[in-house]
Amino acid sequence: MRAVRLTTWQHEPEILDIPVPEPGPGQVLVKVAGAGVCHSDLHVMDWPEGALPYELPFTLGHETAGWIEQTGPGVEGWSAGEAVAVYGPWGCGRCHRCAQGMENYCERAPEIRAAGGGLGRDGGMAEYMLLPSPRFLVPLGDLDPRTAAPLTDAGLTSYHAIKRSLHRLTPGSTALVTGIGGLGHVAVELLKALSPATVVAVDTAPGKLDLAKRLGADHALPGDQDTASQVRDLTSGRGAELVLDFVGGRQTLALAAACASVLGEVAIVGLAGGELPVGMGRLPFECSVSVPYWGSRPELMEVIALARQRRITPHVETFPLEQALEVYRRLREGELTGRAVLLPHAA
Repeated sequence: MRAVRLTTWQHEPEILDIPVPEPGPGQVLVKVAGAGVCHSDLHVMDWPEGALPYELPFTLGHETAGWIEQTGPGVEGWSAGEAVAVYGPWGCGRCHRCAQGMENYCERAPEIRAAGGGLGRDGGMAEYMLLPSPRFLVPLGDLDPRTAAPLTDAGLTSYHAIKRSLHRLTPGSTALVTGIGGLGHVAVELLKALSPATVVAVDTAPGKLDLAKRLGADHALPGDQDTASQVRDLTSGRGAELVLDFVGGRQTLALAAACASVLGEVAIVGLAGGELPVGMGRLPFECSVSVPYWGSRPELMEVIALARQRRITPHVETFPLEQALEVYRRLREGELTGRAVLLPHAA
């Protein structure tokens, strides 16, 4: 089968032919319908050898949906052909957090030396994906798995960051979303679906701001030296009760600090590696800073329920698997809007 494999650190991946895996006891083989192309993949490629505990090579793709192809001995309750989403964070399955469905915060993560399929283990950018356990499956119901893959990361990560802060988003409040990419555009949809807050979208790309407006953003502002003052003007000087930074760079975090309100929160979701100084006079009084990561399996079920109710519909552009390297190039250059999804079985 064809697979997009990371074989060398600080190098683009390769599209290779590898054997189709056979599911052993307790394992599940998924026929991949769609695999999302995430900006965090670029960070994984770019980090030097030793920065991550992952062993090469492995197949990329941590955002996956498809159909059950085959189950190994001992797997019950799942049928061949059933449409499923793949829960991305793979923990130990035994610790307290994993028992709660929060494998994104597995207590034994350092021992595992991989974060999940596509992150140290073989992921979904292939014709088939082998799951070590059926606990990583979530039914999709009537959703098309070819376009549902972004729900497992772009949807789940945004949902987790927003859900934990919904108590801040009362009528009259403001939520600021910086970076209207694969995750940020879904965050705009989620905020409009789940809260009464005024939603302000910020990006440097006009096309992404247009998308944010189409998805319901109340205001779409270009990211420049005037953005903070514009946000203050829109909020009568109060600032935003929730700032979601899906970039995480030095400039965007400085903007977050300038836009956050007293008793507000800055959630750093992006992986650009910027720093946010915290201390008296650096942030408004009682402003919290969080670094949420991915989400829980129960939360993925909630995201899928929202998608089945058509309350969120990620903006997806599909490509055949053979175009993976070109899609990554376009992602790096900022030429994609919404979420790109690779289709391994595209005609």
